[in-house]
Amino acid sequence: MKKRFCKYPQLLLALSGAAVFLAITGKAAAQTPQSSKTLQNLQAAYRGEKNAQTRYVAFAQKAEQEGYGQVASLFRAAARAERVHEMNHAAVIRAMGAEPAGIVEFPVVNSTRENLLAAANKGEAYERDIMYPRFIEQASAENNRDAIQTFEFARRAEAQHFDLFAAAVRNLENMRGTNHTYFVCTECGYTTDEPVTANCVSCSSPAEKYEAVT
Repeated sequence: MKKRFCKYPQLLLALSGAAVFLAITGKAAAQTPQSSKTLQNLQAAYRGEKNAQTRYVAFAQKAEQEGYGQVASLFRAAARAERVHEMNHAAVIRAMGAEPAGIVEFPVVNSTRENLLAAANKGEAYERDIMYPRFIEQASAENNRDAIQTFEFARRAEAQHFDLFAAAVRNLENMRGTNHTYFVCTECGYTTDEPVTANCVSCSSPAEKYEAVT
């Protein structure tokens, strides 16, 4: 019996090499950061902060219309803080080899009192008590220190936002009239209603990193 030889040995070698390459790259693709649960959490947090920023800007406009100048300032400060969180999350996402993605939803705007309650109880409390602690736990399991840091910065700021919103609900009628100046750390988003003269209590950044928002 005659032995059969491939008429195109170089083609056969190339095809074999291509098969090996596809097998290797296919396995590598399955192990890319896109499969990381922490990356998925970062994307979810990015979307959340992006929408919170839009929502708070709309709430600020409503507060102005209703004559609650101080509340309008508070919402604008919170929006600025959410922007800081959004940017921090985006930086970690890019460092992991992905691009931040998020759809901005049209915010539902009610009365200022209702907006404050929704912001405190449905937004900040959930992020402070449930979302960010879970994200931090997962990032710790994956030993992703950058993700842990950006999640922790946001969690601390959201806790402070909750306190500020809750106080505004209790003192709503005293928050009419002129605006009030709040201070937002541009490194971590921590927000306070008093001038800052020392390092940030959340991220230890110098006081100069705080931005006044009225």
